Amino acid sequence: MLTSRERFLQTLEFRQVEPKWFRAYAFVWPETEGVWRTQGYEGPELGWHGEGLPERFGLDELMRVDAWYGPVPEFAYEVIAEDERTRDYINHEGILMREFKERSDTSMPQFIKFPVETPEEFETLAAERLALNANQRLSAEWKRQIKEGRLHSVAGAANIKAIAGEERKTVGLETDADELPRFCWADRWGGFFGSLRNMMGVQNLCLAFYDQPALIERMMEERADRIIEITAEIMKYTAIDMFGWWEDMAYNHGPLVDPEMYRKFAFKHYRRVNDWLRSQGIRHIWLDSDGDINSLIPIWLDSGINALWPFECQAGMDVVAVREKYGRDLAIMGGINKRALIPGGEAMRQEVDRVMPLVEQGGYIPELDHSVPPDISWPNFCDYIEYVDFRLGRG
Repeated sequence: MLTSRERFLQTLEFRQVEPKWFRAYAFVWPETEGVWRTQGYEGPELGWHGEGLPERFGLDELMRVDAWYGPVPEFAYEVIAEDERTRDYINHEGILMREFKERSDTSMPQFIKFPVETPEEFETLAAERLALNANQRLSAEWKRQIKEGRLHSVAGAANIKAIAGEERKTVGLETDADELPRFCWADRWGGFFGSLRNMMGVQNLCLAFYDQPALIERMMEERADRIIEITAEIMKYTAIDMFGWWEDMAYNHGPLVDPEMYRKFAFKHYRRVNDWLRSQGIRHIWLDSDGDINSLIPIWLDSGINALWPFECQAGMDVVAVREKYGRDLAIMGGINKRALIPGGEAMRQEVDRVMPLVEQGGYIPELDHSVPPDISWPNFCDYIEYVDFRLGRG
């Protein structure tokens, strides 16, 4: 019988496998778990990644093997000001943020000031915190988790959590690591828009393409150098089946930057990193961006990226139309409208049915088009997984 890793890789190669590879979702809002516990869910604490649900439902998983690609050492958390409702603080990426004290985990913060405004500030950040710094970036805890076969969290170098043997049972980590596909995701700092946005903010970054082109070029060059350097260091400790870029550079009406201008700046850097990844035997190169990315897909395909996620339906992304346009040049994960799970029932079944032809074509992994919000009820979520399993012939 094929392992989950073998089924995953063969699916990306447009081959038919049994049982079909099915992850169902990527993230579960913390608030969602609280709602679910009032609706019948009685399992272990889920966490942001929904730990425990794959075992409960017999779902497949990706094994994260990435280290943190962002600032190391991270910026110290520092409260700058606060009142009864809000708190201003420096986060681990050096951004001055304002958040509500209540519901801070589910509401969007306000971004007040970013760490880079000048070339000098960037060079200081790059030298002090973006260099390899291997002993801190690939910490003893990271190495232990890689050796044991499961990295619990990579939301930042300081957030990698230890999992003791007893805890492994509660979150269902009994699967042999060699059976899982290994995914190296340069989350939040692996890209040429998303990572620059983290340093400058959207408005300042967009202006800098015109006002500070030399700085943009230098920042992209640094990111390409570091992505290669950090990934090479990671590969000393683990194999990688799939590498993931992170951009989040679009909203529901299109990209945040002119595609042709972005191609002019970023294409050669994508190409260099992607060529290096393939020279290391990594054939599957993914990119994650929210929003309407239709006009950006040709840039990414031309640069050597061959898979995308999550295809937000609310932003007009339609995986059926994308497949019709790009065929076997592009593997797809996601694209099931999570909003169809809110009413559930026939609306959910019709949405699942809509994407099922892509499963038969290969190169497609059905999954919700983003995280699971709290207005999706626990019964409806269970019905969704049961129905996809039925349509995939898994149970």
